[in-house]
Amino acid sequence: MITLAGLGKTGGALTALGAAGLLYAGVIERNWFALRRFDVPVLPHGSRPLRILQVSDLHFVPGQERKARWVRDLARLRPDLVINSGDNLSHMEAVPPVLRALAPLMDFPGAFVLGSNDVYAPNPKNPARYLTRNYSQNDNDRRLLPVAELTGGMRAAGWLDLNNTRSLIDVAGLPLELVGVDDPHIQLDRYEEVAGPASPDAALTIGLTHAPYQRVLDAMTADGADLIIAGHTHGGQLAVPGMGAVVTNCDLDRGRAKGLSRWWPGAGVHRVERDRLDDRPGISDVSPWVSRASTQPQPDDAAYLHVSAGLGTSRFAPVRFACRPEATLLTLVPRP
Repeated sequence: MITLAGLGKTGGALTALGAAGLLYAGVIERNWFALRRFDVPVLPHGSRPLRILQVSDLHFVPGQERKARWVRDLARLRPDLVINSGDNLSHMEAVPPVLRALAPLMDFPGAFVLGSNDVYAPNPKNPARYLTRNYSQNDNDRRLLPVAELTGGMRAAGWLDLNNTRSLIDVAGLPLELVGVDDPHIQLDRYEEVAGPASPDAALTIGLTHAPYQRVLDAMTADGADLIIAGHTHGGQLAVPGMGAVVTNCDLDRGRAKGLSRWWPGAGVHRVERDRLDDRPGISDVSPWVSRASTQPQPDDAAYLHVSAGLGTSRFAPVRFACRPEATLLTLVPRP
């Protein structure tokens, strides 16, 4: 027999459990930064390893000194190349502290693309929208952030601006081709302006995008990119232990929400059903909670795709659960 006293005890326990979960997600895990490491076999035979440090989705707010110290300390890794995959800002006054946090990393060669949160200031929004097909809609009344100040600081340090740009550079004696796009999440990607086969003068072609939308991944791999680096997803930000990310905030399947995987043209899963929303800008024809990958066989020359879970959160949803904030050290090694 269930009594009122028993129900009260159960409700109290659930309330305490919920409060503990919020405390963990909002105080502990979101500040529990991790360095991930992956070996990526994409270099020609006989090449020495090349180390790429990826920093993504800082979503910086003034006063986040713990995060700033952790980012500055990454310089001890002495990478050959630093990749910044966007969404550095989450406040109108965040540019100076972001540039201070990145300053030690700017002693190394680097390249960057922008995310939507480098351009538009965040607004409070209903988080349930991420569970609908309206996940990529953006409000038209968002204030513009001082993005020119951010990009100017990065360029002044010698980092390459890869927004809708292709460039051939020398990194530690190895010729690399870098091709990037502006943020697909807000339809600023113009890959057609930089499209073309991988350069025969490069030992490796690397694609860079903030948001890993399938149209960009397909185009880059069709042109011969060996490695694609992205951020944006936050690894789901809130994950279910044993299942992983609930959503990716783009049309990438949940199985690739973070970490290293393989991609080739057509690797994604596409819905057959369509409705009137599909023609609206920013609305994808792929469910944001798709979890399975394509059943097509993986070709031998499939590209490697790394998606970073990033180091920050929206200032209006400052929680992480089962998805620690991260930076990544990708060690490129010769192909087997």
